[in-house]
Amino acid sequence: MRRNWFLCLLVTVTLMVSLGDSLKQVWGQAKQKEAVVVTQPGEAASLSLVNQAEAKQLSQGKLAVPAIGEGAKPDDRTLLQVLERDPVVPAHVQGRVLILYDAVAGSATEKFGLAYAIMLSNLLGHFNAQVNLLPIDRYTAGAVELYQATFYLGSHYDNQIPAAFLQDVRRTNRTVVWFKNNLWQFAWNANYDFVGRYGFTFTGMRGFDARPSAENPQPGFFDTITYKSLPFVKFYSYDAAANVAYADPEMGIAPVLDAAKARVWLTATHSATGETTPYVIRSGQFWYVADIPFSFIGPRDRYVAFCDLLHDMLRQPHRENHRALIRLEDVSAKVEPTSFRQLVNYLSNQDIPFSVALIPTYRDAFGVNNNGAPETIELAQATNLLSAAKYARQRGGSLVMHGHTHQYNSLPNPVGATGTDWEFWDAPNNAPVQGDSQALMLRRIDAGLTALRAQGLLPFAWETPHYQGSPLTYRAAQKRFDVKYERGTYYTADRPKLAEGDYAVPQFFPYLINEDFYGQRVIPENLGNVVYSQGAATAASRNKALPAVCGQRTSLSQTDSLRLSHSVRRSLAGNHFALYENARYAWVVRDGFASFFFHPYLLRADSGVPALADLKVLIDGIEKLGYEWKAASSLTDGN
Repeated sequence: MRRNWFLCLLVTVTLMVSLGDSLKQVWGQAKQKEAVVVTQPGEAASLSLVNQAEAKQLSQGKLAVPAIGEGAKPDDRTLLQVLERDPVVPAHVQGRVLILYDAVAGSATEKFGLAYAIMLSNLLGHFNAQVNLLPIDRYTAGAVELYQATFYLGSHYDNQIPAAFLQDVRRTNRTVVWFKNNLWQFAWNANYDFVGRYGFTFTGMRGFDARPSAENPQPGFFDTITYKSLPFVKFYSYDAAANVAYADPEMGIAPVLDAAKARVWLTATHSATGETTPYVIRSGQFWYVADIPFSFIGPRDRYVAFCDLLHDMLRQPHRENHRALIRLEDVSAKVEPTSFRQLVNYLSNQDIPFSVALIPTYRDAFGVNNNGAPETIELAQATNLLSAAKYARQRGGSLVMHGHTHQYNSLPNPVGATGTDWEFWDAPNNAPVQGDSQALMLRRIDAGLTALRAQGLLPFAWETPHYQGSPLTYRAAQKRFDVKYERGTYYTADRPKLAEGDYAVPQFFPYLINEDFYGQRVIPENLGNVVYSQGAATAASRNKALPAVCGQRTSLSQTDSLRLSHSVRRSLAGNHFALYENARYAWVVRDGFASFFFHPYLLRADSGVPALADLKVLIDGIEKLGYEWKAASSLTDGN
């Protein structure tokens, strides 16, 4: 199945759109503690949440704590440890999170910040947070005190930050995390004594070393973020013909000046010069992230590292728990029984639980797969599909409903056939289907559910065809399914007009999301799928033919499979090693998954590819990494 991940952030060489990051602060204060001023000889006073006894011990050099960080002096590490001590959060704000974002009225990117805020709110769903989203210009004094955490997503360069917010950040006893832009309004204002308080400074933004061009197609920038000894490389691609660079190169430069008050959690490296700069800094309960980890995301991007870092920012240290999932995709009336049973037998014999994504009704509106004769096969007459579903269930398989027809009526979307087409999105026009409504989408979902239930087939989860439906489709699906098993696409309006300022942002998750923006629990798929493609050039040309809007673009070198149609003839080697690498990177997430899907038709005798052998290599590799196979149907609650 081709996954529609064409929604991308376009960065031209003549105008780099400044993207916002998030400011999150979780700084609770225990009732029995008092805020006191702690000073070091020759330094400005620094406000810290320590009690009187600790302050006295610090001043006498008697407080012994474990050393942390590199390059800090022993006595500096002592103070830093106290500054980073997790305070008790008052009960009335526990779990409450505020996301502030830029929304500059009349600008071309007015809803850009909202798109990123939605992505962040989805990740916070992993932590059962109660999230409020609010434009920064509507911030009111004292609001940070009503939340355990506040995030600021500064997506608009030099957007004016309300003075009330800056003053509250300086005085609050909560935690704040600030992403990328506009920190200079805080750090360069002498009234806030930024360096004296936080121990680091801000010198400015830095992007490409030079303008990308045909003569210089690879200008350097800080593109590699190291986390848990792995290099997470930011996406970059230059189209010489269009003179367009696809990238988010800008990064805030924030040197640490006082290791007693601030430390670097992650470092970014400039691949051309070898320079390094802090990527994530923590000072007490104040965090700064130097860019937006939601642009151009992929399975080996710094987004994955940030997903794990959220545990520390939110002070929810979930236990290490690495699980693996496999889903058999696009199983319809045209399933080939022999190859399907061969695949099921292999998984069953290996004691690997699996899911099967069923398409209840097969429809080929224009006969593209039937010599020009239109064809419809209802579930009751789909003998091979019914047999396959029964066979899978008897061997430990669980069922997922993968749309109703996986195509939309007689709309060439693009060809009108089940498995190839979108069902809940007009892909050629990059818009909701004509007449889109919750009622219309519910009728389609209910038709598929009714057919499945009539045959005794009960799906535990929903999967949107091609991982993209309209917002009203997602709201309709939520009325029938508490759980979905997929990546998602999220929109800045329920009736989005992508050509008029709205955005659609595709997003994958490395862990379970208890409730996403549309109210459903999400079981993740984060590795991609095994394909045998004709090369990245085919996928790239297909991507460029589609409208480009804000979102993520997954590197072709990582998951080119997500953009290739079923109809592409597989003639080259598979990408199973790329999926293994994705799983290796996903291991940095302490409760992350290695979750992928596989098409049974790849085992057909006429496929001409060693699909089963490659699948075995991938499964063996995932197991050797230490992942434990789980049934997706067992993950409908809990973390």
